[in-house]
Amino acid sequence: MTNTALKAPRTLARCAQAAISVTAVADVFRAAALRNHRLHPSDPSLESGKVSMVFVYLMTLAIVLFLMWLATSRSNAQLLSPQSPVPTPGWTIGAWFVPVVNLFAPRRSVLDIGRASSPSWEEKRGTTLVNLWWAAWIVHGLALVTATRVAPGSLALLVVAEASMIAAAVLLGLVIERITSMQSAALGTTVPVEPLPRT
Repeated sequence: MTNTALKAPRTLARCAQAAISVTAVADVFRAAALRNHRLHPSDPSLESGKVSMVFVYLMTLAIVLFLMWLATSRSNAQLLSPQSPVPTPGWTIGAWFVPVVNLFAPRRSVLDIGRASSPSWEEKRGTTLVNLWWAAWIVHGLALVTATRVAPGSLALLVVAEASMIAAAVLLGLVIERITSMQSAALGTTVPVEPLPRT
């Protein structure tokens, strides 16, 4: 029987993917502008403040759209596989904002949502994709903190931070696409999928 009440959040997914991509590119310009400002603090022609402001706006939009997509995907996953250990609605969002916890809990939430979305999650190497995305995101954060506190103006750290940011954005876009596509296919039936074991 076809389930017409539920739909995979394709439009929301596309908006989140676009916002994440634009934000990643803007971050490259922001980082370059900040480095130039540190090297030439008296140069009035540099507008690092404006570039940073635009980045903050874009980043905020990307975060909001991604979390909206994640919350919708979580609801779909729970309906598709009621017995699977998907995170609660509050924890799906809140885990991103709790210090230390946000270093590992969001990855687990995305994995649980992916596994509950389709029994083919592991066959399509969904876990590997999520792990690569999360590794790139953590590397970006570490490189950014190191560049800011230890070696301001370091070109090497800037390259590492921005390369990992771009990689994380691309991989997150693929994660969004994978989960959305699986839910779109799974929502064509009302038969719940079997829960997959946690790893």
